[in-house]
Amino acid sequence: MGKKDKKSKSAEQKARTAARQEKKAVQKDKKGKSKESFDSDNEDVDLEAIRAEYERKQAQFLEVTESPCEPPSARSSATLIGSPSNSSLLLFGGEYFNGASATFFNDLFVYLIEKDEWRKVTSPNSPLPRSGHAWTRSTAGDIYLFGGEFSSAKQGQFYHYNDFWQLNPSSREWTRIESKKGPPARSGHRMTYFKHYIILFGGFQDTSQQTKYLQDLWIYDCHSYTWFNPTLAPATQKPDARSSFSLHPHEAGATLYGGYSRVKATAVAGKQKKGGVQGTRSVLKPVVHQDTWFLRITLPASDAVAGIPPSVRWERRKKPVNSPNPTRAGATQVYHKGRGIAFGGVHDVEESEEGMDSEFFNTLLAWNIERNRFFQLALRRPRAAAKRQVDERSAKKGRGKLDEEELLRNLAALEANASVKITETTATHDDHPPEDDPKRVAKPSLLTMPHPRFNSQLAVKDDTLYIFGGTYEHRDREYTFDEMWAIDLGRLDGVQEVYKRELDDWYGSDDEDSDSGSDNDDDSVDEDIEEEGPGGVPLPIHKSHDRTEDESTIVPEAPEVLESEISETAVPDTRPHPRPFESLRDFFARTSTLWQEVVSDDLRKTDQSSGQSVKELRKYAFEQAETMWWDCREEVTALEDEQDEAGIGEVVSIAERNQDQGGTARRR
Repeated sequence: MGKKDKKSKSAEQKARTAARQEKKAVQKDKKGKSKESFDSDNEDVDLEAIRAEYERKQAQFLEVTESPCEPPSARSSATLIGSPSNSSLLLFGGEYFNGASATFFNDLFVYLIEKDEWRKVTSPNSPLPRSGHAWTRSTAGDIYLFGGEFSSAKQGQFYHYNDFWQLNPSSREWTRIESKKGPPARSGHRMTYFKHYIILFGGFQDTSQQTKYLQDLWIYDCHSYTWFNPTLAPATQKPDARSSFSLHPHEAGATLYGGYSRVKATAVAGKQKKGGVQGTRSVLKPVVHQDTWFLRITLPASDAVAGIPPSVRWERRKKPVNSPNPTRAGATQVYHKGRGIAFGGVHDVEESEEGMDSEFFNTLLAWNIERNRFFQLALRRPRAAAKRQVDERSAKKGRGKLDEEELLRNLAALEANASVKITETTATHDDHPPEDDPKRVAKPSLLTMPHPRFNSQLAVKDDTLYIFGGTYEHRDREYTFDEMWAIDLGRLDGVQEVYKRELDDWYGSDDEDSDSGSDNDDDSVDEDIEEEGPGGVPLPIHKSHDRTEDESTIVPEAPEVLESEISETAVPDTRPHPRPFESLRDFFARTSTLWQEVVSDDLRKTDQSSGQSVKELRKYAFEQAETMWWDCREEVTALEDEQDEAGIGEVVSIAERNQDQGGTARRR
């Protein structure tokens, strides 16, 4: 038996070795063919001719069409946004690098959230292929896009766009906006909106020989269709040149956080010469910015001449409390209810002869803009039956209240000899659509965050965060994730898979093959590499880099506010606050009267109390209540976790508990 076992093991070992050699031969053949085709893309490629060919092919489309399709292919540096017009996401552009050549895209994809379907839009008039562009919505509901970059396949030549586009999210129609004076060409910039203005800042220009980072501010007036480049006083502070930062809207302007740039520095060159003199050389040192700025915008006077630009002023804020530690680049942020939701990032530890040693993250953070403070958002297991009973109880109370209101309306209609319209009230209490839709296929839901990465594309729609793509680096390989995930920011009860596909082949240098080990090590497995997928690309197993606050991931600091303003924390906030386990609906139902009083007081202070209907007051009251609910979300979530550990499932006041009782107590 022993001999037979040895023979069988030897045969299996030979078979594995032969299979591995055959696979390497196939990959080498693919690599050789790809290199032959890539060699044709020399440094003398005419980018203008390539872009003209794209325009010619695009002109063959006669109208805007939209057809069902598979999810978008893997790509980075694209743009993702929640549609202002309906429950969908819009994805445009991006690039994919497979280790030997870069491919740029200009397709517009639409993800219909409720149907879980992807649509591809073709148009005779859409921006040319690009990556690193920026777009933002406007208060009117349109989407504006500016800039981006395009390169040859070998990335030996770069072209930066300075075109400006408007996208109608309903008709999917692109319109190029021509202007005599506008921002110079760039990529890596950011855009946001304020009133009827579009704000653009920063970015970089890459000429393949050098990279120039920008710090200019541009404002576009959507009413006068004009770009403005505000001039600041020489002594006025303003953010340093940078790209890949976060720019969020604010009721008084915009807020800026972080970013990345390279600055000139002096480094030692070579060995020390005779006489103690040592040579130096100029290098570009990477800088990960952690500063915060507030852009205060003052509108022109109401009687000012049309076309007068607003006045602006940069105000530096102190470092945010609980800033991510260590610092990280590529931690993309998206705006949501007064917060910047950030995910992922990379921290370059040190650079050795073998290359840069980097640490990647998959942490989810929330930056409260007003309080200038970071909070870590952790996933939570779905609550037990106790929480469902609380939900049923609150729903029952809400149904009873609406039934009573409906009864009073019907009685009034009867007194007026009007017909009584029977309405269904139970459906109004369903916070989410039915989950038993036979057309929808159940997707996996995980209690772990997606693989660490940087430069993911983020978007929020209906309080749900969507994470598209992202990049991870291992040795000399670059992985572009071909997947999208969804996280409910209210519940944080798991990560829902929208779609996920295997990674494509990597056509890197031949030196990478030598790192995988010799053929003699048949039974050895690289502990950093998983089994190869169908595409032949092994995905590294990440070791968790997340640390708790006790492990000094986030270093507590004193609360900080705008330097030019008085701290709001010094004044007690008497407005209603949400309770643990209280949904937004229940919070507003409990505090609706109080919020309407707050709104009325605010309107009286501004002499706008007259002419407001009850419906308008209730609408404004709900907006303020919603802002407060999300503003306290992180603290309330922490209290809920503490109470869950203590076995407390709900917090109910004595007055509400008496209302739930029957008999004489309730009649009183």
